[in-house]
Amino acid sequence: MDNNAYVAYLRVSTQRQGVSGLGLQAQQEIIRNYLSGEEPIAEFVEIESGRKTQRPKLHEALELCKKMKATLIVAKMDRLSRNVTFTSQLLDSGIEIVFCDFPRANRLVLTIIAAISEYEAGLIRQRTRAALQVKKEQGCQLGKPENLTGNMEKAITNSRQTNQEKAANNPHNKRAVAMLKILVRETNNLSEMARTLNNEGFTTSRGGKFTAKQVSILINRYQLK
Repeated sequence: MDNNAYVAYLRVSTQRQGVSGLGLQAQQEIIRNYLSGEEPIAEFVEIESGRKTQRPKLHEALELCKKMKATLIVAKMDRLSRNVTFTSQLLDSGIEIVFCDFPRANRLVLTIIAAISEYEAGLIRQRTRAALQVKKEQGCQLGKPENLTGNMEKAITNSRQTNQEKAANNPHNKRAVAMLKILVRETNNLSEMARTLNNEGFTTSRGGKFTAKQVSILINRYQLK
């Protein structure tokens, strides 16, 4: 068998990704580009988390590599594993492995990358658990879509109220509104009002110049008409 033969290993984390092809197609394209159109002699697809070391499809792929003296090819390093011990064992198995995103990486570099991936995955789990614990302490029943919707709507409402309070208490806005109370009696031209405010040295809440749109917002917010 040609020593340039390749066995492709692809992994997705969920059954949904496996059925829809989401993620698989991208990995296939990466491998196809790396091989410049050459097709692997076989392709194995695993639907499993990167943290799990039980990989029946990977085992089949490695066995075929041994039998056919082929190279295992993987689109990206994190598609193989996020577990540094597992990755190190694979690298020590004697089977040649190529990662399309790090084609020239040696065993040391790959082990370091795997360690970083494992560390990042651990941080994500810690942050998720911490966030869920906070929600539990706040009395939320986790796992219900209505809770997520309710929390989102509450957050949006609170944000709007906060922004409105900041705008109402902003000294620049207060001075401009006092001037606008006079200007709305003299003209309906928003651009003219904005020009007058700018000429008289008034500034927006952020210290910028007024536009017709900003003048309209203040008039409506403070019901000046």
